[in-house]
Amino acid sequence: MPEKRASSGKDEIGEIGIDAQQIGNEILLTLTDDGAGLNFPRIREKAIAQGLLDANAEVTDQQLTQYIFMSGFSTANEVTQIAGRGVGMDVVRNEIISLGGRVDITSTPGKGTSFFVSLPLTLAVTQAVMVRVGETLYAIPSVMVEQVQEYKGKRYEPLLALSEIDWKGNRYPLRSMEALLGGKPRLSVVNKASVILAKSGQQRAALQVDEIIGNREIVVKTIGPQLARMVGISGATVMGNGQVILILNPVQLVYREAGTVTVGFAPSAEVQIPMETLQAAQGPSLAETIAANMFDDSGVATAAPIIERTTPLVMVVDDSLTVRKITSRMLLRESYEVATAKDGVDALQQLQDIMPDIILLDIEMPRMDGFEFARNMRADAKLKNIPIIMITSRTADKHRNHALELGVNEYMGKPYQEEQLLALIKQYTQHRRTG
Repeated sequence: MPEKRASSGKDEIGEIGIDAQQIGNEILLTLTDDGAGLNFPRIREKAIAQGLLDANAEVTDQQLTQYIFMSGFSTANEVTQIAGRGVGMDVVRNEIISLGGRVDITSTPGKGTSFFVSLPLTLAVTQAVMVRVGETLYAIPSVMVEQVQEYKGKRYEPLLALSEIDWKGNRYPLRSMEALLGGKPRLSVVNKASVILAKSGQQRAALQVDEIIGNREIVVKTIGPQLARMVGISGATVMGNGQVILILNPVQLVYREAGTVTVGFAPSAEVQIPMETLQAAQGPSLAETIAANMFDDSGVATAAPIIERTTPLVMVVDDSLTVRKITSRMLLRESYEVATAKDGVDALQQLQDIMPDIILLDIEMPRMDGFEFARNMRADAKLKNIPIIMITSRTADKHRNHALELGVNEYMGKPYQEEQLLALIKQYTQHRRTG
């Protein structure tokens, strides 16, 4: 408030700064304010109260900032027109991730907060460091590489014991690039270890590779919407001999969440895949799979391939963001893959690119309701055999009978029993996969 700003020696009117610049193959948007900064004690208090953080856990201020991106999380004491609902920041991060970007925050209590939003350019000429991991070549944007180091013999042993490298006062978690890409861990004492110290946004990491080939000028090409959200892959390039090389963000590979990551199968899809599935997909064949499918004979990028799933994919179609979030978390906890759509039109658009094993469907939605969506599905030869479980607050017999006439497999009222819903999902997905 103005009086609090004045007592702190600030102008009564707050100031917001927006800066945009191109760095390598990324656009960096920096948004700053001169407000009160994040209230870290309050964030910790709310996180503990909501069961998101153990009361005895030791976390840094930087780690606490991540809680403001969680759906339903707010430090406001009361709900107003502009605050208190816990909706907004989660949408911001989801939109940024859907574009293959990231967001970092720094905040000083009493001074203000800065947001750093990095967004990839879909096509750019940039410098990259070429590295070999196993038998495969990869490119790392030169702007991310702070230092290239080589270690011999016993000089490398204490770094392995610490699993980090200290350089110019900054700590870099030390990881094997081969392990991050789904191969065998090879972080061990060798005659000569090649290590790249990389920085992306506010995060740093050290990566051991088999060979550092050198710097090259490359043309960055998009990998298509199906792989746009795959963590750590920012694009691809084609070498003079026609070989397709993936462009990696190795820092994202190191810092990706241990639970689940978000992957987009379509521009509007919110698809989440368990980490074990992603790691299995990111084996040595990933580059070859993309190479075989993403470029036509003229070298023009085409749609990237959909990686074959090893776990059932459940699509949740509901206009309520809260319902989509809650249902998604329940399904992810049970190791299902999840796609969400906000109404029937959105779902039909996504079904052009993905094929779920089962659909959880609401009735009352804008643009196209659940009844109309079910009618369209059952009239489509490609989609007609996908099981549909309709979950709605309309529990009257006339609605139930109408749904069953349209070909809906199961009809459940809200609120539903989780155990009952999970049992039905398991029943239909197992039958679909074995049948």
